Amino acid sequence: MTRERNIRLTVNGKVYERTVPVRLSLADFIREHLHLTGTHLGCEHGVCGACTIKLDGRTARSCLTLAVQADGADIVTIEGLRAADGTRHPMQQAFLDNFGLQCGYCTPGMLMTAIELLRENPNPSEQDVREALSGNICRCTGYQAIVDSVLAAARRARAADKRETV
Repeated sequence: MTRERNIRLTVNGKVYERTVPVRLSLADFIREHLHLTGTHLGCEHGVCGACTIKLDGRTARSCLTLAVQADGADIVTIEGLRAADGTRHPMQQAFLDNFGLQCGYCTPGMLMTAIELLRENPNPSEQDVREALSGNICRCTGYQAIVDSVLAAARRARAADKRETV
């Protein structure tokens, strides 16, 4: 029985090929094999959202996904959000501008979830934001600043879209 398997995947635009244990979680692969430590491990049961990444364009809990299941996938971690020139993603900037983080442990998962929300719903209500983020646990902020950050990012994106169409 094979206990290791070769995988090839793209993480933040870079292709990686590795031989990994078949029971290695994607979160552990990202952190330990690729040394991208922005993906955090909290509960390791898929409940807290700290390990949320984008897997083939959709958010996924990397603690619940095996690395071998991601073979051939395109993954974006928190490290992949910044532009090549170092410019922050608009959602990262909104969190910074609106004090949407404190300790930062939940922030990568919150950002990934919020970005997916705005892709699906560019004009969310406060309730929409709270519902979308309900699978992400923050023990520091009380959530209001996080919700405000997401709503601010949505307003900024809509304003930018209006400027582009004029």
